[in-house]
Formats: sequence, C-alpha cells, structure tokens
Amino acid sequence: MQDDFSGSLSSAKDAQDLIELATAEDAVGDLLRRGLDWLTRVVRFDLATVFLLKEGRLVAVAARGPLANARVRQHTLQLSEFPTLRQALETRRAKAFTEEDHAHGDGDPFDGVLDLPPGHSCMVVPLCAGERCYGVLSLDRAECETYPQPVVDLVEVYGQMLATALQSAEQRATFERLHRQDHEHAKLLEAQLGGDSEGILETSRSPVMRDLARRARQVAETDTPVLITGETGTGKERLARAIHRWSARADQPFVTLNCAAIPAGLLESELFGHVKGAFTGATKDRAGRFQMAHGGTLLLDEVGELPFDLQAKLLRALQEKTFEPVGSDKTVRADVRILAATHVDLQQAIAQKRFREDLYYRLSVFPLRLPPLRERREDLPQLCAFLLEEQARRTGRRGMRVTPAGLARLEAYDWPGNLRELANALERATILSRSTELGPEAFDVPTGGAVVAPPSVEPPSSAGEPKLAPVLTLAAVQREHIMRVLTLTRGRVYGANGAAALLGLKPSTLQSRMKKLGIARLEQFVVDEA
Repeated sequence: MQDDFSGSLSSAKDAQDLIELATAEDAVGDLLRRGLDWLTRVVRFDLATVFLLKEGRLVAVAARGPLANARVRQHTLQLSEFPTLRQALETRRAKAFTEEDHAHGDGDPFDGVLDLPPGHSCMVVPLCAGERCYGVLSLDRAECETYPQPVVDLVEVYGQMLATALQSAEQRATFERLHRQDHEHAKLLEAQLGGDSEGILETSRSPVMRDLARRARQVAETDTPVLITGETGTGKERLARAIHRWSARADQPFVTLNCAAIPAGLLESELFGHVKGAFTGATKDRAGRFQMAHGGTLLLDEVGELPFDLQAKLLRALQEKTFEPVGSDKTVRADVRILAATHVDLQQAIAQKRFREDLYYRLSVFPLRLPPLRERREDLPQLCAFLLEEQARRTGRRGMRVTPAGLARLEAYDWPGNLRELANALERATILSRSTELGPEAFDVPTGGAVVAPPSVEPPSSAGEPKLAPVLTLAAVQREHIMRVLTLTRGRVYGANGAAALLGLKPSTLQSRMKKLGIARLEQFVVDEA
C-alpha cells in the first residue's frame, strides 16, 4: 500500500517545478492565493495553509487568515511523522480532527509554530487529481469544536477543484517550457542551416537584389502580408526566413507549410489542426500550423497549389484571425504574420478559376519578386562561397573553392533550377573532386548553357559560300543535360538521389520537360552492370 501510494506522488523534479511556480509572484502562486480567498466564503477558519509534496515532505506554499505569518509560510512537515495526513492522501478523503484525535493521534502539525489550544478545530483536505496527489490543504481555528461533516464534504469537493487547477497549471507550465526548448532548438538549427541568408541578400552585387533586400527590410518591420514570387529554386523560403529574422517577431516561431507537398484531404488539418475523432486516424487532438505559429510567422509555400475549396477558409482565417480545428465547433484565435510564396502565375490562375481573386489581394499586399539566377550572374562567386560553406557545416568538407575558370564555366550556364540547381551542382562537384579547387572539369553542366554556341566556319562549298555549323538551341542543351543526369542516376527520377533532385526540379516538372524534349523512356539510361 505504501509503495503504491508513493508511486502516485509527484516526482522530485515535478514537485520542485510546481513549488517554484507556487512561490512565484504569478502563475500557481496567484492561483493558490485567490483560491484561499474564495474559501473564506464557504467555511470559517483562522488559518488555511496549502502544503505541496516534495520528496516525502509537505512544504507550505500559501497561507491565509489571521494566524498566517512568515513562520507558517516557511513551515515544512515530514509526512512519515504524521500518519493521519498520509492516510488522508491515501484514501483521498478529507478528515476533521476530533478532540480524541488531538489527544491520541499524530500531534499538532503546527507545534512550535503556533500556540493553538488542545482540541482546536482542524481539518485536512487532500489535493489529488487524476493519478497525482499534489499535497494537502489544512484548516485551523482557535476554537475547540469539530468541523461538521457537511462542511468537511463541501471543502473536500473544493480540494478536488483546487487540485484540478494545480494540474492544469502544471501542464501549462510544462507545455510552455517544452515550447521554449523547441523554439531555442529551432533557432539553433536555423542559425546552422542558412542563418547568413540575409547577409547574402544585403551584400549582393546585383542592383536588383540590393533593391529587393532594402524593400524586404522595410516591410519586415510591419505585419503586412508579403507575397514572394519567383521561379522554382530562386530561394523564396530563404527570403521569407530573412524577413522573419528582421521583424519584431524574430524570437517567436517561424512555421512553414508547403501546400504542394501534402495531400489535399489533409491540408485543412495541417493548417488548422483537428480534434480527436474528427476523422479516421485522428486518435488525439493536434494543433495546426496556425496555432504553432501563434505570435510568430507562417510561411505558406507554394500557395498557388492550395485546393480551391480550402482557399475560402484560409481567407476567413486571414481576415478574422480566427478558425475552427477540423471536427470542432470552438473558435481559436491566432496572432500570425502571413508570408506566402509561389512560382505559379496567380493572375493566370485567377483567370482559369483556380485561385480566388479576393485571397490573392489579401496575400499580395506587398509583392516581392525574386529574380532568377540568370539575371544576377554577378552574384555567382559570392553564392558559390556561401553554398559551399553551408554544405561544409553538413558534410565536414571544408576549404572548397571554385577557381576562376570554374566560375567562368558556371557563368556560361543559364541555371533553369536556379540556386537549388547550383547548390546541387556544387555538392556533386565536392563529392567527386579529390581537390579543394573546383575547376571547370568538376561541373557536369552543359558548356554554353542557354547561350547559343558561336558559329564555326567550314571550308567553302562548291558554290564558294562559307557554311555555318548548326546553332545549338536551348532545347538541345536542356535535352543533353537531362540525358546526362538520367544516365548518372541510372534512369531514376524520384528520390533524394534522383534526377529531379539533382536538377533542382519537381519530379512532375522534369517528366513534363522530358516529354516535351522527346526523352520518352527511362530504361535506355540504365547502365548494364554485368
């Protein structure tokens, strides 16, 4: 019995946390003080004391009444020395002490602290909720009479209510502590993975990028929604993170949701959360991205892929800052700054009835367009150094640099996959190169890129006119490059090492481009290992 009861007591760490909360100026301490004030309405006492359990001791954390003083508030009892108190906790029943209890029982818990007459009124109420016993509430009066049983029963119910409030406060404190830990962990990861993105934006050699960074800094100081547009792989999420870090919400969560990566049937739950039993598999309540981002920033990536029927619910959440989790009729309020990103032409999507015009105007209060890499080639040296350093933090391969000849090779290519494709090319070169110097031979990108190859002159024809070599078209360059990558991946399109990932494209985009370029079969690229 004794061992079973010990298991129901709070652990030393939990008890210490709860006692610290209770002795603070707010949180549980305020809850207990207000609770004791309310108790004066239902029962008479000269002293009401709340003791919380800690390692086999009862530690006083709050006291009310004419007899309350500093010594009472610092009083501690060894539970083993008071069997009647332990019995109250074991049975979870309140007990009023009689004159006989005082004469033959445990003795007065306040001996040496208060001068109370023998046989004075005393009641002990357990504070238990669920499987936990948090401590006891004791009531004392200087008068010598026993508390009537109806009063004892009433205060016992009050003790259950107070214990439930303690349980809720403890759970809330635990949640907030874990939230702070997760947030600090997320900030550490963010600092390790691309924490210098804003520096890259502001020190760009491209006038277009410098102007973009200036405007982004200005809008970051507000809560205005921002729509970030640009081709796939231009770094829209990096820009969104920079806006968050420049904002007054920098110390709050930065939460992302890729609207194209989640099945349409699950997107509403991902956005707004759900309650237990809302649908098959919903075994418990789950917060959505809006709740996770409360106080911070929510990036809706690839917002152009959001299902049309869900756009109205998103619009309402943006307008009213409230929403209902799936399966719930309770309205939840969230203070969230919205950033949206897309490579889709939303104006065209509106014309095709695939995107709501009112949602577009709600999101695009302050549009920012990220230029493709081919429009900012002057940034290639800086971007290569930045991306190589970022990769070094993951791979440990430090000291890599691109030679001037290697840069010339990279500058000649059009980079349809933009920064993502450049990062992939650099990572492949780093893996395959035995040297820290990455020259032109380290990069498997088409020479000349989308730039037409210079014509070569063949010997004069019989007609005496010079004959020009065929012009290399962009389609031919792209076809050659995709075929080389497919050969490298043995025909694999999907996955981390597939052709789409190496090219910085979505698998569906790559397959569409292959079809357009006449690359029909994957099997032809599989190399026979025999």
